Amino acid sequence: MFRHSQLESVKAWLAHPAHAAMPLHARIQRAIRQLILDGALGPGKPLPASRALAKSLGVSRDTIEAAYAQLHAEGFIDRRIGSGSFVTEMTEFTPGRRLSQRDALLRNQAPNISKRGNAMFRSGGVRELLAPRPFAHGVPETRNFPLQLWERLERQVLKETGTQALLHGDPQGTEPLRRAVADYVNLERGARATADRVLILTSSQQALTLCANLLLDSGDRIFIEDPAYYGARRAFDAAGLECVPVRVDRQGIVVEQITTESRKVKAVFLTPSHQFPTGATLALDRRLALIEWAARHQAWIIEDDYDSEFHYAGRPTACVQGLDSHDRTIYIGTFTKSLFPGLRIGYVVLPPQLVKPMTVARTLLDGHSAPMAQLTLARFMEGGHFGAHVRTMRGIYAERLDVLATLVSKRLSDFVEARVPVGGLQMPCMLTCDLSERTAIDAARRVGIEILGLSALHAAGNGKAGFLMGFAAYTPNEIDIAVRKLANALRTVMKA
Repeated sequence: MFRHSQLESVKAWLAHPAHAAMPLHARIQRAIRQLILDGALGPGKPLPASRALAKSLGVSRDTIEAAYAQLHAEGFIDRRIGSGSFVTEMTEFTPGRRLSQRDALLRNQAPNISKRGNAMFRSGGVRELLAPRPFAHGVPETRNFPLQLWERLERQVLKETGTQALLHGDPQGTEPLRRAVADYVNLERGARATADRVLILTSSQQALTLCANLLLDSGDRIFIEDPAYYGARRAFDAAGLECVPVRVDRQGIVVEQITTESRKVKAVFLTPSHQFPTGATLALDRRLALIEWAARHQAWIIEDDYDSEFHYAGRPTACVQGLDSHDRTIYIGTFTKSLFPGLRIGYVVLPPQLVKPMTVARTLLDGHSAPMAQLTLARFMEGGHFGAHVRTMRGIYAERLDVLATLVSKRLSDFVEARVPVGGLQMPCMLTCDLSERTAIDAARRVGIEILGLSALHAAGNGKAGFLMGFAAYTPNEIDIAVRKLANALRTVMKA
């Protein structure tokens, strides 16, 4: 028979809410198994007779027999006819043994993973808030997305494709979506795309990781804007690349630093249409100079066009890829910000020579993107709904940007200076008071406000102090309430 403490341990397992979904016999089996692993039931120790344990736990004998049978199948107990059930004599593992000093040290050490794995782990990855709160950046409004229309289009796809949509998909992406993407970027972004040059991915982050690992070797140099999008820097660092920071001014990345560099650099990463985080647009003469530099040095231009749909003062500048007759530009786009993050569809427009290598490489990551979502999105774009939705959201976001800029000027002028952008989903603000950036961020978080610090986006982490305020996902009333909270929080820490 179990000792009292052992029986109570089993009862606690049965009663724990986290185990409620398990069948009763499975809960009993797991509880006894844990007693064995912890050493509370040592090798050779007898288990209670099934009838006696059933009575103690208030369950049927069949339930106990089922638990014992599973323990026996897994090798934790021996069942001897006429003698009962006993904990197995395990020679390779002594349950409950005390950790030696060496074991304890090893357990507390960093995991024994590769250099690349350590670089990925140390980067912290790229995490998004599951439930965004003001002023999380880069988050679109999803509450007024035309869900009923999307559901109707999805039903049409299912009706026409049947179970075919449930099978594996083309690693390059479904042809209808690739064609729709090519038509869209040609018309709206001045690109030079065809369906056979489009690769459908899950996100722009996946595209950056593929570029880092397929186009460059560990130790290779890549020019990167300074400040830069943190997800790009982390992808390149994790791949073992040497990021060479290049200053950004009001006309975008300073190309002279690139064209006069004496060392070999194999690529440049940039966000030319709406630089992250400054909002600068890369001047035409600099675009052309970059294209010529890439052609001359057989280098790659990685162009991230992450939110070009949302431009509030005239039409956005045509993408670099559309100007590049040398086919040295990889153009990255995403539907995460133009539609909704849960869609998980991004894309790249590739030079012809990279289509097959990049498609094969992506099969090592996730095989393909979900066909159902791709086909539904293709129909959404072909029917003109994507363009209509973007136009609607452009008007809403422009209004929200105006509201945020006005409220910051009114209530936060003692602390920050706003740099009102001409597009995008967030507004940079530069600290003008004696508060440190870290203090401001911490004060905001204590009142439920999320802001992204700007100085850490610089290569040396020493840029001018400030933060980004996302506005797209929040109504004017939500923005008003959040600005008041932020103002009070900053005022409180200033007085402390």
